[in-house]
Amino acid sequence: MASFDTASKKQVETNPLDFVYLCFKFGLENITVLEVVTPEQPTVEMRQADILIKALYEGTEVLVHFEFQTADSYDPEMPLRMAGYIIRAIEVYRLPVYSNVLYLGPDAGKNDPGKFTQNLENHNISIEYQVFRLSEIDGQTILDLKLAGLVPFAPLMKHPADIDAEQWLRRCVQIADSIDVPNKPEYLGCLAILGNLVYDSQTILDIISEETMQHPPIVEYVAPQARERGRQESTRENILEILAFQLQTEAAQNLKPDLEAIDDLQRLKQLFRIAMQVETLEEFTQALNENNE
Repeated sequence: MASFDTASKKQVETNPLDFVYLCFKFGLENITVLEVVTPEQPTVEMRQADILIKALYEGTEVLVHFEFQTADSYDPEMPLRMAGYIIRAIEVYRLPVYSNVLYLGPDAGKNDPGKFTQNLENHNISIEYQVFRLSEIDGQTILDLKLAGLVPFAPLMKHPADIDAEQWLRRCVQIADSIDVPNKPEYLGCLAILGNLVYDSQTILDIISEETMQHPPIVEYVAPQARERGRQESTRENILEILAFQLQTEAAQNLKPDLEAIDDLQRLKQLFRIAMQVETLEEFTQALNENNE
């Protein structure tokens, strides 16, 4: 499981009500979280749905579904994926579903319409879901509310115009450190992992070290993810180098954005083996586009 995914799910599992409030844009008071239903439970047949929160809303049980994405989804595209998740959740749980996709990456989700449609005579289908792009959410509001589940995501949110990115990161760390949570090193570690989508990891650790007393324990949580990212980056570079060498082309570099969107190390290793065997760049591109999210 990708480190960003793990850090995101940890916050939902620990502070589910904050995400329910986000789903309803903080406009609800009379809602109670009953349980967090994760895909690992035997009763859940939605194999890829990120997380489901069962809640009581105006006396009715409902499901709040969140799908976390670091980058855009292409195969299948997000509307089709979300339609499958929503229908499957309704079928399995027989409850109303409030479905949301939350894009972590700053450039992700710009073209997500928040709707799956099929327009056929007498067979029209329309399934809607809510789209959140962290880079468009007002981060200062989240810090002011001190919502423990959402503060670790704040470095990825829109910061006030009168401060720069590093000052914003420092402010996020200060607020996170002021929140009373059971495991502060793990909590700050999640902020560091998520923040690494935008900030250099060493910059994050330096600011955490300066603003808190948590630096040594933080490394315990961040280092494994950092090593994983290092292996991913190394494999991506190896793929590009072998393509350039095998095919005598500089066009391989054009594939770098697609490779960077893949955070599954096993998938990258598979692509590396394919890169060593293909005879044309088109062959590799076709393999890259297969099951590439």
